[in-house]
Amino acid sequence: MPFPAMPRTPVPVYSLAERDRRWDLARGFMEREGLDALVVFGEGDAGPAPLAFDSRFTNDRPGVLLVFPRDRTPTALVPIPTFLFDHREAAHRGEDLWLAANDLRLGRQSHQLVQVLQDLGLSNGSVGVIGLDPYLPAHPEGRIPYPFWDTVLTLLPRVDFRGVGHAFARLMMPLGDEEVAVVRHAARIGDAMAAAMVATAAPGISEAHVFAAAMATAYRHGSLAPHLHFCSGPAPSASGQPTWGYRPQAPRILQEGDLIATEIFSTFGGRQTQHQAAIAIGEVHPMIEHAARIANACYTAGLATLRAGATFGDVSEAMLAPAEAVGAWFRGPQIHGLNPYGAFSRIPGGPIQADGGDRYPTAAPRPATLAGMTLEPGMSFAFEPSCGIGDHMVTIGGTVLVGEDGPVELSPLTARLLRAA
Repeated sequence: MPFPAMPRTPVPVYSLAERDRRWDLARGFMEREGLDALVVFGEGDAGPAPLAFDSRFTNDRPGVLLVFPRDRTPTALVPIPTFLFDHREAAHRGEDLWLAANDLRLGRQSHQLVQVLQDLGLSNGSVGVIGLDPYLPAHPEGRIPYPFWDTVLTLLPRVDFRGVGHAFARLMMPLGDEEVAVVRHAARIGDAMAAAMVATAAPGISEAHVFAAAMATAYRHGSLAPHLHFCSGPAPSASGQPTWGYRPQAPRILQEGDLIATEIFSTFGGRQTQHQAAIAIGEVHPMIEHAARIANACYTAGLATLRAGATFGDVSEAMLAPAEAVGAWFRGPQIHGLNPYGAFSRIPGGPIQADGGDRYPTAAPRPATLAGMTLEPGMSFAFEPSCGIGDHMVTIGGTVLVGEDGPVELSPLTARLLRAA
């Protein structure tokens, strides 16, 4: 089926007012928590779920170690000189930078962090740390290496360090108006990626060609760090990068009756949307059609529940109910938070019910995280309901915002089973 091209809309940018909003949010948090500063660990491109809290304060290249005193501007410890060159180039172009040149220091080793804290008079203060807490799915036990942190604690024995990642992430989840505009733009790019795959997929076409169509579309529209999970076959169950990306083998050739199971991570300006594009090629197995209808019922139940004032647990349980009622198995959470990650729905666990699944370890049930969190306008969530019945697994969905008066679907295109032309 034909899909409209991505609409021509102005590319959103952040203003200095958005910087001030975020910095004031951080200063208010420090005041309430009795903190003298925040230390924020960031990482560069680390896959679809990077710990990038640093760039939320800098609006700049991720991967710095940030020290944010409550009463001063932040100091960014950059890992290599190219970060300085990037900053100089942007300043030369006249861009509105959030940090000045003298806010940057070269080197982000443990002793350099210690030196900054000492220079700022924080040798015996209270410092909140973002990076010690788990950050799922990439960092289940925190981000900071043990040798680094052991050195910091040894050299600064009088500092009261506190892990505040979860608390501050919760504070950041309601996005400002300028952030919402950026998320909307990311969603448009993600939908365009899905449409490009639908237009390319056909029997006899290589998986790599379909993958390339999506990625080329993302790059053309300015998404610098898109990611794409991709698997195809008559009954695909995998969810990750294509196997030919890490195992030397030829990309699979698509056939009539295949299902392409993809997860699109569309990132623009440091904000992300996710799109679960399930694409049928010709006549697929009837159980795929059935599973897709149940997954769509889960999606619809989530829309009916996602309201300001509801709890995250209310929504996650609603999205589990239609699939649990038929005894389905699940690939992952039915819903999770975005921008930043943190809230994850309950995962029932249990054995893989598909053929041969009994040879693998049984996944333990996982409770929901932040189940009691009250939803607020501006929060963004990945709706990714899955439904596995026997050998057949289907996952659909997209990104949804909590609006003032109800849910706001940013990517309804992928909320159903798509069909190659």
